[in-house]
Amino acid sequence: MAELYLTRPLPDRVVAAAQERFNVTMRELTSPLKKGEMRAALVLYDVVIPTLGDLFNAEVFDGMEGARCGLLANFGVGYNHIDVEAARAVGIAVTNTPGAVTEATADIALMLMLMSARRAGEGERLVRAGKWTGWHPTQMLGLHLGGKTCGIVGMGRIGQAIARRAHYGLGMKVIYHNRSTRQIETPSRQVGSLDELLQSADCVVLAVPGGAGTRHLISARELGLMQPHAHLINIARGDVVDEEALITALESGEIASAGLDVYEHEPEVPKALCARENVTLLPHLGTAALDVREEMGMMALANAIAHIDGEPLPNLL
Repeated sequence: MAELYLTRPLPDRVVAAAQERFNVTMRELTSPLKKGEMRAALVLYDVVIPTLGDLFNAEVFDGMEGARCGLLANFGVGYNHIDVEAARAVGIAVTNTPGAVTEATADIALMLMLMSARRAGEGERLVRAGKWTGWHPTQMLGLHLGGKTCGIVGMGRIGQAIARRAHYGLGMKVIYHNRSTRQIETPSRQVGSLDELLQSADCVVLAVPGGAGTRHLISARELGLMQPHAHLINIARGDVVDEEALITALESGEIASAGLDVYEHEPEVPKALCARENVTLLPHLGTAALDVREEMGMMALANAIAHIDGEPLPNLL
């Protein structure tokens, strides 16, 4: 049987299915692999299933021509932690798990939109601290999202799922910015530039891929274009937002609030963000539902099995 390496613990159903086709080695730690561990995995196993944080950069692949590993079957749709070109150069294919994460990630975006606009985190902390003195007409006034404008940056699968929820669920107007022209089924309008979106939206949602092309897409200049009552939501990758610039914008009142599921130096979260009441912080919950993680694992496994069987890879990058 072929050798399969799981870099993190995966759901039991996925592991059981993997053991039917592979000799499985599962690393019990939940932290990212170190460089030496990654290089060893490429030498020792036929297929490796890595995930977020396992930084397979060009240095890891250096000198790995002819390595035993022929496939990195990434557990996740985002693959900016893998240098795909460097992997291909040494004969290692890379796949991901698109589709499985779409709806769950869009749910988290909607949750952050509502929590940020209606000050839910702040309110829960108030109650838990025993400081709530009762209802009154001007208590914790937030922003009602119905009829407001949701600006989505990136109109891929997840962006489109967010658009459906924002329009049909919350009654929001939807505008979006995308690198290419794209027509979607949800009533919406594609704007000509990111600047136009930032200036027009009451809630800005980031749904772009990670990588060098989107690093610090939102920095001081872009935050300065947003309306003072607007909310910034990031469910993409942490480094899409310049965190230092975001902190400054929040402290100065340039924007009203932020809702974050991802961070620039994850899992480190700046103390200045943690200290602010007008920030909602989640521990990267985008796909954190058992059935979703099982589906992701089964998709990664399907890619691994196709590789071993010499079949076309379902999700080849």
